[in-house]
Amino acid sequence: MVGGIVVALVFLLPYLVMLVGSFKSRPEILRVPPSYLPEQWLPDNYATMWSTPETPLPDNLTSTLVIAGCATLLTLAVATPAAYYTARFRFPGRLAFLFCVLVTQMLQPAVLVAGLFRQALSWGIQDTWLAMILINAAFNMSFATWIMHSFFAAIPKELDEAAQIDGAGRFTVFFKVTLPLVWPGVVTAVIFTFVAAWNEFAASLVILTSAENQPLSVALTKFVGQYDSAWQYVFGVSVVAIVPVVVLFALIEKRLVAGLTAGSVK
Repeated sequence: MVGGIVVALVFLLPYLVMLVGSFKSRPEILRVPPSYLPEQWLPDNYATMWSTPETPLPDNLTSTLVIAGCATLLTLAVATPAAYYTARFRFPGRLAFLFCVLVTQMLQPAVLVAGLFRQALSWGIQDTWLAMILINAAFNMSFATWIMHSFFAAIPKELDEAAQIDGAGRFTVFFKVTLPLVWPGVVTAVIFTFVAAWNEFAASLVILTSAENQPLSVALTKFVGQYDSAWQYVFGVSVVAIVPVVVLFALIEKRLVAGLTAGSVK
């Protein structure tokens, strides 16, 4: 019990420092030695940071929500049937396909950012949400496909055959019989894809050049300058950026845990 509390405090301490720092003034944050609590609480930091000239934060928040949400939906729309098909059917090139999926998981947008920019430029979608939706979906597709493949493979084929004997078609079997049984896997894919798209930085920094199109991960850097940094706004934006992820975790935590621990007990 005591050990668990100590570990929790160690992990929560940086977030507490960030939260308290968002209510301090910049001189107080830079003071040595630092104070644990603000001498004067400044909740106005959260109001003023939305209208700072450095970056349009309302647009940045909208951009982050749209990109992460649409990338997650696109990933599920493609990865779910792909995982189902590879788990249920044997076809020529199946192992090669799964190997390519695994290799794709080893790559990151930061490694291919120059090529991604040239591709977006050739398609005429540079500096658009569509470019980042496609990039985030592509780089998270492999993880979503692999994790849902293992869940589909664990469902006995006899369930599909029994439903087909009763007159159900292939799509009916997929949507009404098999898919409800793999919801923990779907939820696990959703949370990891959403968080990865929400936190993506390197490709967004290069491809999204307009300040209003950039996500919060890029907008946050606008408050850190070479000679001066508005640390109170850095902390405030960081707090705002983690709230949607925390809410999402809270809403689907039970299914996420079920997905991560599936197969641990035989």
